[in-house]
Amino acid sequence: MPYGWAVQRVRAYPATPRGVGLFAADHSWSLVNTIAGAAFLSVNLARGHRLDPLACRHRGRINIFEQAIRGYATTVGNVVAGANARCERHEDVHVRQARLFGPLYMPLIAVNYVLFSVLPVWWLVHDHAGYPITGPGRYFTHGVYHHVWHEAWAYRRDVHDRHGPVPRAGRRAAGSGPDADRDPGHLRN
Repeated sequence: MPYGWAVQRVRAYPATPRGVGLFAADHSWSLVNTIAGAAFLSVNLARGHRLDPLACRHRGRINIFEQAIRGYATTVGNVVAGANARCERHEDVHVRQARLFGPLYMPLIAVNYVLFSVLPVWWLVHDHAGYPITGPGRYFTHGVYHHVWHEAWAYRRDVHDRHGPVPRAGRRAAGSGPDADRDPGHLRN
């Protein structure tokens, strides 16, 4: 019920053929992701978080101002929490991924996280100087997280955003020095 209210409140889907297509995809092929997003939205609203109507009007998604996980923008289905202008494009990629892969999306992510946690093949391409792995927490936040397929894809897509070049997470941008901003885009706001 909160999801239906939010969709109407923020006018998430435009009354155009594109909007009808997005709505149809979210409520058929990607229904599992939409249900997960609806649950995510309900939890965030229960925590007192607020909708961001301007950020989601006619965009086929629901935005929440506050972060669900401190320090991270988070997308579940077509619900985005804690995004800002700097990471908006990145989070849009996750919304599109959920629509594209439908019911396979979340299982594929889970399998990739488990696989990369146990078999760190990403270690070979990781920027160890820019994103050092200094303990178990950073193994996941600076290593596994940046290299799982859906995050790597989203970071490739937002290498150039409206604010200029963005360093690819886990890899050093060309010409970046030791004092370069190493914020990977949507981690810290």
